[in-house]
Amino acid sequence: MTLPLDALSDRKHGVLICGHGSRNRLAVEEFEGLAHGLKARLPDLPVEYGFLEFAQPILREGLDRLRAQGVEKVLAIPAMLFAAGHAKNDIPSVLNTYSAETGLDIDYGRELGVDRLMIAAAGARIREALSAAGPCPAADTLLVVVGRGSSDPDANSNVAKVTRMLVEGFGFGWGETVYSGVTFPLVDPGLRHVVKLGFKRIVVFPYFLFSGVLVSRIRQHTHGVADDHPNVEFLDASYLGDHSFVLDTFIERVKEVLGGEASMNCSLCKYRAQVLGFEQEVGLDQASHHHHVEGLTEACDLCEKECTGACQPDGIPIPLGGAHHHHHNHDHGHHHPYPHADHPLGPSTLRRAPSKEDTPEAES
Repeated sequence: MTLPLDALSDRKHGVLICGHGSRNRLAVEEFEGLAHGLKARLPDLPVEYGFLEFAQPILREGLDRLRAQGVEKVLAIPAMLFAAGHAKNDIPSVLNTYSAETGLDIDYGRELGVDRLMIAAAGARIREALSAAGPCPAADTLLVVVGRGSSDPDANSNVAKVTRMLVEGFGFGWGETVYSGVTFPLVDPGLRHVVKLGFKRIVVFPYFLFSGVLVSRIRQHTHGVADDHPNVEFLDASYLGDHSFVLDTFIERVKEVLGGEASMNCSLCKYRAQVLGFEQEVGLDQASHHHHVEGLTEACDLCEKECTGACQPDGIPIPLGGAHHHHHNHDHGHHHPYPHADHPLGPSTLRRAPSKEDTPEAES
């Protein structure tokens, strides 16, 4: 899928792929590979990328590179599966500030979202896992889709929609949605609940773009529950990665911006509409909470090993679901309190009165 030249105006356009960033070098390398794949798909446009935090180049540096190539109008595409705080607030804040400082014209596209191509890419990853296993009727198979998890119910609900699309597409017997952090149910308690449904096979699919510590934790939790239930077959499906359908979705987002078609769903956006349980967050300032970690590239040795059989600095193995402490932690005090922070199946790190034993990422 290539971009038609007649879609471009006389002004020189450029594309900026906006990533979150990770301490895990493998995840950063995978993102860079995706960016290079998009450059190959867009030979007539300068394409750069930048990260919000934890990796370089940061977004401003990516914009600097485009300006150095004579770009007058930037098409910024968030490399986010769904529109939560990063896509709705943090990235736009950085882009708006840069535009105000330099006068560079920046048009912001929408997230990858619930899209037929993204569903096709997810289906391909699940099919790979099924093909590598023995036969089992679809009706005896339960699909668990693991989302990143957000304090934004709009983003969380989109993961549930992906689950339903996949369950109906494959004809599985059942489907459940769990999350790696921030909201509920978390992976471990969620899997222990679905095991009780009695299905012979459970496919666990992390709906993530790239590898990293969270994907590793999902696998750890899956294997822990599988060890406790040897009568149930658990299959690990791969994350999305740079599947060709994912690249196709990015190209579609660029086309939307060029055609003036890009629009975000505001009817369920907690910042712009009265969403049940989140009414107090309407109209909050659009601001980034990541300035203090922009460009921070200190690697985490544990992340390098993807937390698979990794050890703490003192050589003690990390317990399943145990602490993997980074010096940086998102200060949720700067955000509006999550109304379900005390949910028994949610992360203890968001509870209103955390104990001293809680660590920044203990259950995320």
